[in-house]
Amino acid sequence: MANQKTHHVVTNPNGGCDIKKGGADRASKHCDTKQEAIEKAREISQNQGSELYIHGLDGRIQQKDSHGNDPFPPKG
Repeated sequence: MANQKTHHVVTNPNGGCDIKKGGADRASKHCDTKQEAIEKAREISQNQGSELYIHGLDGRIQQKDSHGNDPFPPKG
């Protein structure tokens, strides 16, 4: 896979949700609710043209949004 920029919405063990840039150890933003984190992460992802990954409580990816160069754009 090419060097793509990513952002992730993950659950914080101390409560709320964090927005992390792909590969980062620290959160770039903390939000009290998951919905708030998703909205802010979507704005960041759109501005930076990155992929957005939304994770569930178990850490698995629940949803993905592409705001950058999609490697597999639909035809037509």
